[in-house]
Amino acid sequence: MTGYDVIVVGGGPGGSTAAGLVAADGHRVLLLEQEHLPRYRIGESLLPATVHGICALLGVRDEIERAGFVRKRGGAFRWGSSPEPWTFAFAASDRMAGPTSYAYQVERTRFDTILLRGARRLGADVREGHRAVGTVRDGGRITGVRYLDEAGRERIATARFVVDASGHTSRLHHDAGGTREYSPDFRNVALFGYFRGGARLPEPDAGNILCVAFAAGWFWYIPLSATLTSVGAVVRQECAARVQGDRETAFRGLIADCPLIAEFLRDARPATEPPYDRLRVRKDYSYDRTSLYCPGMVLVGDAACFIDPVFSSGVHLATYSALLAARSINSTLAGLVPEDRCFAEFEARYRREFGVFRDFLRGFYRIESDQRSYFRYAHHVTNDGRSTGHDGDGGDDRAAFADLVGGVSSGDFDTFGDVLAEGAHLQLRGLLGADAGEEPPLFPGGLVSTPDGRRWQVPDA
Repeated sequence: MTGYDVIVVGGGPGGSTAAGLVAADGHRVLLLEQEHLPRYRIGESLLPATVHGICALLGVRDEIERAGFVRKRGGAFRWGSSPEPWTFAFAASDRMAGPTSYAYQVERTRFDTILLRGARRLGADVREGHRAVGTVRDGGRITGVRYLDEAGRERIATARFVVDASGHTSRLHHDAGGTREYSPDFRNVALFGYFRGGARLPEPDAGNILCVAFAAGWFWYIPLSATLTSVGAVVRQECAARVQGDRETAFRGLIADCPLIAEFLRDARPATEPPYDRLRVRKDYSYDRTSLYCPGMVLVGDAACFIDPVFSSGVHLATYSALLAARSINSTLAGLVPEDRCFAEFEARYRREFGVFRDFLRGFYRIESDQRSYFRYAHHVTNDGRSTGHDGDGGDDRAAFADLVGGVSSGDFDTFGDVLAEGAHLQLRGLLGADAGEEPPLFPGGLVSTPDGRRWQVPDA
């Protein structure tokens, strides 16, 4: 048995974020990752709040900038009643205008490795090839993890806190109590693969994600390099039989049913190099949990919640929830704020963030309208205190949509629709450090972040 302050299970973006920010605060952190990186993951389209906010707090933003990932300035949708694709730009938001008005399309083999190396540099004890198999409990509190080392021997490590960042296949999430509740609205199946030589959107939007609705669901089309493209069909539950049987035949049939994607892939060929050389299927059922925290243990990322990927929210929700968890753990270990209050702040912020993506997606899937209607709906959901959007050309509505899908919307505390209200402040802190100033609390009586972004504090009266 070995004692730590914190054990993090999972070495993806959520696990690396939590481990890095807790280790940077001077605590002993053990990170257990069952595979060896680099390894393949889906979820390749990032949001600006992750790149310019959380990656800056982790000290890896410059490395991300140098990695040569495709720059993403916004996105394009062939969705609703408009026969032509319509676009949005992060720069439409005054919260992201200028040096933070972009994100990246990333190969997760490289991106996840950068974040895991960053956690190790910050002081986390990172052990790859170590698989968590259960938790250790003392009375009503989780006090450690049982795991298998690389030789297959069972070990036990104890800690004040356990962070489950092990994804949707987590073996530990049940131990937090409560139940995983699946959404009745988003029960999809994704079939996806990779191509070389696919077409690109016209400049300056060549690096943007393209999402195209068709009869059975929708396609994503993500440029990962000048020649490599990630292509996936997200198929509604009632059409799920279409992805059964031979995957090559099924994928060709789905592409043929979506003329715009077929046109983009007209001169393309399937990728042949690992890990991009095969088609994959994933059940994309959206869910959340009735409990995200119990004494001694917190869930982040897909171990806690998952939402339909049309707005590229996966890595964003994973890193954001990990940031909230790290602040709560650091503040508790330092004796600054009581544990219950810290994790009440964690859960309230995370549920608000997840909830607005869910609520907007319900309307996005159900509304058969044009782009201005979607922009107005984003404005309604975020209800961010701007004007009603009647500015002649709908600019305020476009800004609200960009804020939402960029992860930096903020607004009135009394509405359900704030999306990462600290997102803009995260980006400012990434650029300015402590000079960014103190953020306001998200909730009456709530906590705020310390200037370094790693702890909670009670705001000044």
